Amino acid sequence: MSQPPSIVDVTLPAVEVTLPAPGRGPIRAVVFDLDGVIVDSSAVMREAFSIAYAEVVGDGPAPFEEYNRHMGRYFPDIMRLMGLPLEMEEPFVRESYRMAHLVPLFPGVRETLEELHTRGIRMAIATGKSGPRARSLLDTLGVLGLFDQVIGSDEVARPKPAPDIVLQALGHLDVPPAQAMMVGDAVIDLLSGRDAGATTVATTWHGGDIAALLAAGPDVVAHAPTDLLAHCPARPSSPEQAGTALVS
Repeated sequence: MSQPPSIVDVTLPAVEVTLPAPGRGPIRAVVFDLDGVIVDSSAVMREAFSIAYAEVVGDGPAPFEEYNRHMGRYFPDIMRLMGLPLEMEEPFVRESYRMAHLVPLFPGVRETLEELHTRGIRMAIATGKSGPRARSLLDTLGVLGLFDQVIGSDEVARPKPAPDIVLQALGHLDVPPAQAMMVGDAVIDLLSGRDAGATTVATTWHGGDIAALLAAGPDVVAHAPTDLLAHCPARPSSPEQAGTALVS
């Protein structure tokens, strides 16, 4: 798969996949970040951020590139890190809802989610967005029903990079971290998944600062959504099949 021009000098094939540590079981659940992994929302977020900045701060270019470096965090937390008014959240959320129909799934995502669902893999979303906004967007895209749980940063005590959101998702799925993967496009996704005890998967199909992502040492690197399927075999559909699988 070809890479965006901004990352052509990153030699992706040189990155080796690290197998899950001894003691880990087969993958039974996958927890996904949302923006940059499931949906390509960058253009809409840039427009919403620019409108919110103009309404609250005033004239001048909106510092979206700096905002983008904090992607994956809860919006109010990003505002605090950037020293921007928290009042920007209201117009940002308003515009994000208004333009939600312009946000597409990344190519191959729908097919991958459907195949994982067919294989009996439990799935959840753990996002920097608020929970209601994430569920609304996934519903608009027609994939909400494929997820067993969708959790936003406003629904946990400590958002990413803390492990709370991943642990909460896995608690709902009733799957131990040793049998789960956390899939994300940002370093804070990997930190959250790692501290939760899950296998961490870095995605590269979004572009962005791939070098920094790989330097964080993910367990697995996925260059396309379908790459995830190699790590998620179908679950046995009956106890008899499970027993056969264990002794084979």
